[in-house]
Amino acid sequence: MTTEQDTVATWNTYGKHQIARGLELPELDRWDWGTPGTGPGIEVFGDVNGLRVLDLGSGLGRHAAHLAARGAAVTAVDASPAQHQRALARYPGTPGLCLVCADAVAHLRGVAPYDLIYSVGSIPYLDPDRLLPILANSLKPGGRLVFSALHTNSGGTGPSNKVAPRPEILRLPGTTKDHPVDMWVLTEQLWEDLLGQHGLTVEAVTAIGPDKPDTHVSYRLYAARRPQRVPSRPRTSAPPPPNTALGVGVIVHGPDGVLLGRHRRRTWELAGGTVEPGETLAQAAVRELREESGLVADPAGVRVLGTLLDRVGDVVRVTVPVVVTQWSGVPEQREEAIGSWRFWPLDTLPGPLFVPSAQCLTAWNPNLPLDHPPARFQAYCSPGHA
Repeated sequence: MTTEQDTVATWNTYGKHQIARGLELPELDRWDWGTPGTGPGIEVFGDVNGLRVLDLGSGLGRHAAHLAARGAAVTAVDASPAQHQRALARYPGTPGLCLVCADAVAHLRGVAPYDLIYSVGSIPYLDPDRLLPILANSLKPGGRLVFSALHTNSGGTGPSNKVAPRPEILRLPGTTKDHPVDMWVLTEQLWEDLLGQHGLTVEAVTAIGPDKPDTHVSYRLYAARRPQRVPSRPRTSAPPPPNTALGVGVIVHGPDGVLLGRHRRRTWELAGGTVEPGETLAQAAVRELREESGLVADPAGVRVLGTLLDRVGDVVRVTVPVVVTQWSGVPEQREEAIGSWRFWPLDTLPGPLFVPSAQCLTAWNPNLPLDHPPARFQAYCSPGHA
């Protein structure tokens, strides 16, 4: 059996033992999260009336029934058949309470998201790498997760600094017999990191200390929320290796033809260059045109045609042809690498043309007699898209 299956079997033994004892526990007079009479109570939830609530590891069901009596629609899930049997016998047909015997993850796979999910000490019995991904997505946007977790055991051993189960002791009430169970007893930072990794925002961590001076058992109460908006995060903290070049080619077209400049490598080309962070394609085109030729245009008046894709070695080159038909100024040399700016009629274009410039011109006017390596062109639907 797996670690979790062993734990379910142990809790089943516990439930059968309690059924055989026939001991009836009283209803809750005060909500506690692990240590009676210590720490916060039910007030951490606020008003639960009308909320759809899930109790994970509900056991006898007293906490779930307490919330149902306050107007919540509570589903109480426990994987132990014996514990489930105890709850059914105690709360048959209770309004607002649905008792389910199931593995927590299996239950969460088939239900609509909840407003609130809580657990009194049970979440540490489940592998967080198995539970938390589906649990986080089983909360509605803005929904809350509140759970208590063992922090220091009765022997005084504190939490682990790695995400792995360790053996703890479950003692059957009224006996001296101990049963080992595996639990994930983790530091506050580990729990916060795990919750954050799965898209939950930790709002509070509350220490719940021992109820007697000569005991060591302590808990932590974690309150987290699923954000209203879906967050995103980078795949890694390191930037990806550069493998794509993005640039614009500026087709300035007027009565005298299109604007071309002569590069010092003896090719004729459009104004253009790379897109800087934070720029739109139209803004990049207008900036490059001004920097290279001195012409001034308004980004709102340019037309972005689409994208051209080709490859140079291991680098994907993305070139975006942009058409400018209104500008001010007279073209002049502004940079050392390119000058001799002038307008060329479409039927007398000079050669050789810089390859990306030729590709941009062909995308704009496929009838131009230009030879160049092929590039895949994807036109934008909206002429003014930038």
